[in-house]
Amino acid sequence: MRGMSSKQTHQERNVMALHEFLTLVILISLLVSPSFSDNIPPNIRTWCSQTSYPQSCEYYMGHHPHSSFLSGHLDSKKLAMQIALDQAIQAESNNMLLGPKCRNEREKAAWTDCIELYKNTIARLNLTVNPGAKCTDVDLQTWLSTALTNLETCRTGFVELGVSDYILPLMSNNVSKLISNILAINKPVALPNEQTYHEGFPTWVSPRDRKLLQATALASRAILVVAQDGSGNFKTINEAINAAAKQNTGGRFVIQVKAGTYAEHLHIGSPNLMLVGDGIGNTVITGSMSVGGGSTTFNSATVAVVGDGFIARDITFRNTAGPGKGQAVALRSGSDLSVFYRCSFEGYQDTLYVHSERQFYRECAIYGTVDFIFGNAAVVLQNCNIFSRKPINGVVTVTAQGRIDPNQNTGIVIHTSQITAASDLKPVQSSVKAYLGRPWRQYSRTVILKSFLDNLIQPVGWLEWSGSFGLNTLYYGEYQNTGPGSSTANRVKWGGYRVITSVAEASKFTVGNFIAGSSWLPASNVPFTSGL
Repeated sequence: MRGMSSKQTHQERNVMALHEFLTLVILISLLVSPSFSDNIPPNIRTWCSQTSYPQSCEYYMGHHPHSSFLSGHLDSKKLAMQIALDQAIQAESNNMLLGPKCRNEREKAAWTDCIELYKNTIARLNLTVNPGAKCTDVDLQTWLSTALTNLETCRTGFVELGVSDYILPLMSNNVSKLISNILAINKPVALPNEQTYHEGFPTWVSPRDRKLLQATALASRAILVVAQDGSGNFKTINEAINAAAKQNTGGRFVIQVKAGTYAEHLHIGSPNLMLVGDGIGNTVITGSMSVGGGSTTFNSATVAVVGDGFIARDITFRNTAGPGKGQAVALRSGSDLSVFYRCSFEGYQDTLYVHSERQFYRECAIYGTVDFIFGNAAVVLQNCNIFSRKPINGVVTVTAQGRIDPNQNTGIVIHTSQITAASDLKPVQSSVKAYLGRPWRQYSRTVILKSFLDNLIQPVGWLEWSGSFGLNTLYYGEYQNTGPGSSTANRVKWGGYRVITSVAEASKFTVGNFIAGSSWLPASNVPFTSGL
């Protein structure tokens, strides 16, 4: 090519050589696989037959030096988890080398996300390999679900920025298949019994956290105070978060954020952090990053939380990119057992990114236009106000759930909430078509229980993503909703849609069952309803 530097030519040759090497490896594996298949021990073959990708399972399990010492199902599952972890570590190491090969800022942005996502995947797989004493199969399924979601998020970043042709193929590996195999083996045979609630919160919220969430004089319990007028310990939230990372000894660390508008991008990695504001509209954290502005959806978040056990109360999270900038996240949570109480999330497309893990939202407000509650967490939104804003294309979709594997224990549940038009939409509501959701991924799962649906919701209720994609494999359910938009008489006729009439079926998606809330929510002091 004319104008190409010698450095670029050298890089191109390296990439071509790597492509040829990978192709050769694939061809060799295909040539040797029949003879290898004949030597698979019967116990491994039987075990792998229960997985989603038996050939990958047999290959990695059969080649492992410990495979001959397996004595049963538990040993096999442990080995499969260790293999997934080992392969993820190797993949991360390989991916780190690809950074210098990025040709432009968009490739670099997507690659940077992938490095973070692989690190988190390794951390989650480490938890499955080295579980704590109280670890359950539900915990394992949650962490495995997150690990798989992370890898899909990595891929998505390249696709949405239009740069999936170069670096992404070089990141190809079998880690996703290995995780899917364990999800298939580990899935609990039944949902846990209905969990109980205490003072309105699931019991997984500790008594101490429940008191913090309910306290009227919470400022006195703050370890650090953020105030723009200089009356606190810091003037910015980022400074307080950095200080908390150094001071926190493992207990609940409370940061009070006084009234003000904080133009900051936060990445919260410390566990058990709690941000307490002075109320919705008073304490505001705002940003404006977007896909239209060159960011990935993942990295566009004004506030991103990955430290487990995060709690936020009385805060507005905002993204002001606007309706024409595409995906622009106000808050992204990948924090396991995270709680948001009396918070507001304001944006347009992709406002609230419930990325992964177990999450609970109570008495919150969510504003948006397109797919504005989306992600692949196991999440319940309870007693929330969901406001559809005026879109630029005349279509509103409230949810876009991203379950990519039928064995992931994820989904969006909206319970005893309201879905209505925001003030900017009401005057032109008749010209807009609003839907409860659409299937972002093949096994998308969204359930709406005992909620008020205003007349902005179209009679069919739900919208296709792309033709017939996911319509028979999704799970969309409605149970005892009210309001002019709640009639199910003319709902979609998809194979995966159902009007839930059974209490037992509906109860699978309560806070007590779906996110095992009674075992962790009481600690947050946030009120909740465990059952229907």
